[in-house]
Amino acid sequence: MPRFEPFPALRYSTSGSADITALTSAPYDVFDEARRGEYAAINSHNVVLVDYPIEADGAGRYAQSSTILQSWITQGIVAEDSSPTFSIYRMTFTDEAGRARTTIGVIGALEVVDEGAGGVLPHERTTPKAKTDRLDLTRATQANLSPIWGLSLTAGLTDALVEPATVIAQCTDEEGVVHVLERVEDPARISRIAELVSSNPVLIADGHHRYAISRSYRDEVRANGGPSDAELTMTYVGELVQEQLSVAAIHRLYDISPQALMTALAPFYNFSDAGKVGPHTISDMDSNGCLCLVSPDGTGTFLTPIEDALTNVRALDSSRLEHALSTTDHVVSYQHGVKEILGKVAGGAYGAAILIRPVSLQEIRRTADTGELMPPKSTFFTPKLRTGMVMRPLR
Repeated sequence: MPRFEPFPALRYSTSGSADITALTSAPYDVFDEARRGEYAAINSHNVVLVDYPIEADGAGRYAQSSTILQSWITQGIVAEDSSPTFSIYRMTFTDEAGRARTTIGVIGALEVVDEGAGGVLPHERTTPKAKTDRLDLTRATQANLSPIWGLSLTAGLTDALVEPATVIAQCTDEEGVVHVLERVEDPARISRIAELVSSNPVLIADGHHRYAISRSYRDEVRANGGPSDAELTMTYVGELVQEQLSVAAIHRLYDISPQALMTALAPFYNFSDAGKVGPHTISDMDSNGCLCLVSPDGTGTFLTPIEDALTNVRALDSSRLEHALSTTDHVVSYQHGVKEILGKVAGGAYGAAILIRPVSLQEIRRTADTGELMPPKSTFFTPKLRTGMVMRPLR
């Protein structure tokens, strides 16, 4: 089972439960360079200046990130805890069904294990990424700047995290989600949390590429006889239970026409009119057990699976689509959000789109139990953790 340890966290220097909204950002891979500029304009110490080096900075952009981070440390803008701690991370939000919810997890250092070694498990296949951006950034800054998201199979982990600890910082993101960070300093509680997380496998929910980068960085450090900090990587861990999960779908965008898609899908799905597509369409899909094809004019066609034609395919929308289109030439892209899908299809960048349903807890658990991976981009875990709430030095 994987080690899970506290670490001397690197945090913005604030007093009490300071609001650090102006210093944080969304994860680097969910916004573009224009949004990066907006974050940077809010505050001259916003974390994007370190975590999101831009192409315009040229070959030295990663060194620039390192220089900025080191200057913040020197100036006392950020400071390191005097001892190893865990960070409890709470998010309070309203989900898509209109329910007020609070989820809770813990940020610590999770062991970096070899692929296939067990203990830390992937849940979906990853899409190829040629860029070494995160590896280059890790090399330059010698820090984990944002956490991987893991799901623990340990029953009762949530109960061990509920009790409040020392509030260090909080922020409110663009979606109105309130993020609160608390420092756990009690040795007995630290020991208990470490024991619970380390007693069962951890399933990677978000951050497969960053975990792979951590493995590459660890191997480089080992080869150079470097420090053992690289043997672990910063990870947020929550319990794999329904009340701690909010999973949205990542929809599919295609470079072929609605007619070509329907021809390919006809042996596997029945078609019916869905009318104008909007936020209500997802609820209709859930009620009717179907997907929805979106045409450039914003109209939809419900796709109801023909079960007899899909008997040997995993009962996931992403798996079934992948199977149904396996003999059709196409390029697929990914996007969450119905509004965003409608905009991209109407803009002519894509021929059509298909809305899929969120993956259930049962299917996520099945992945952990059987090792059968989902297709790429099957799940979108929300809300997203804020970058800048806590960082981890690697020395």
